[in-house]
Amino acid sequence: MTSHVAVLSDIHGVLPALEAVLAEPDVRAADRIVLTGDLAAGPLPVETLDALEALGERALWIRGNADRELAEARPTGDPVTDWAAGRVSAAQRERLAALPLTAELDVAGLGRVLFCHATPRDDAEVVLVDSRTERWTEVTAGLDAGVGTVVCGHTHVPFTRVVHGRTVVNPGSVGMPYGRAGAHWALLGPGITLRRTPYDYAAARARIAAASSFPDADAWAEEYVHARSSAEDALAAFGPRDGRCDGQREGRRASPSQRARSAQYWARSVPM
Repeated sequence: MTSHVAVLSDIHGVLPALEAVLAEPDVRAADRIVLTGDLAAGPLPVETLDALEALGERALWIRGNADRELAEARPTGDPVTDWAAGRVSAAQRERLAALPLTAELDVAGLGRVLFCHATPRDDAEVVLVDSRTERWTEVTAGLDAGVGTVVCGHTHVPFTRVVHGRTVVNPGSVGMPYGRAGAHWALLGPGITLRRTPYDYAAARARIAAASSFPDADAWAEEYVHARSSAEDALAAFGPRDGRCDGQREGRRASPSQRARSAQYWARSVPM
């Protein structure tokens, strides 16, 4: 039985954000640190992986789609991911390639908790806080009934939701948050707490620009470290991929009222 678990997701090679979270007293005291994927595809990939390796056996690593893409080192069309794939070492690629799709811990107060990046069956599938119940049923089909909590990442927006008596948790993104700047993470045991760690964003941007050889490092950090994208931006990016309505399955965007309702719903989930 594990008493306290810190969950860090979607770090995306933003080392200053990772360091801020790792300095949190509750993270330092946690029995385990679970890393739910998309760890290094960003401006400081090698340094971020080195920092995570230093956590030793206390860290439990889960594969995200971006980790798989770094390991495969094939063009993705995303400039920072393709750049990062050329920077990580062969040993780091092997480490990422060997990561599991899911892992499970028995957490005090919560029981069996399953950790994944996107969904339990796929590292790139999209589900959101306001996805249809049928969608959640589809992506969690086959889970053992004893699993009471599912922790996922991928969409960079923190939330908790109960679906068919099972709690779903998204800790948000450490390095590329939507909606509110800061490094977002979660603390499990005996309850569930969504957390946000502020840090010096201007200093982080300057550090990334100075230390990274990614050509657009400064502009990238300006966008993502400062969380310039809103919850509505997240909906526009991810919503059409969760099959949320017949119109979207036919290729039409959600209506403005749908986007506004979802943005308000998501805004209530973001920790202050």
